[in-house]
Amino acid sequence: MSEIFGFNPSDAGAAALLVLVILLILTGRLVPRRTHEDALTDRDNWRQAYLESEKARAVEHDQTGELLEMARLGGHILTALPRPARADEEEVSGGDRMGQAPRSRP
Repeated sequence: MSEIFGFNPSDAGAAALLVLVILLILTGRLVPRRTHEDALTDRDNWRQAYLESEKARAVEHDQTGELLEMARLGGHILTALPRPARADEEEVSGGDRMGQAPRSRP
């Protein structure tokens, strides 16, 4: 057998083996079955959550690509529209609206 903590377990008595088992439990090298099964279940739950998250991220990535294409198309359409001539027109300020008298400030 191999040595554990520097001595061979087959050469030790029952008390030494009990001390060895307690040391293994305290150091975390020996865990109860229920704790191990809980850790495996938790790992599987996290894995499932990760896979679902990746599926949702892939769908979002595809939708974002489609939205970017539509935005590019809209930008191309807006740049292709004819621009109005500004040489003969005057600029209209925010206060110059049709049918409203200019406001006087107190």
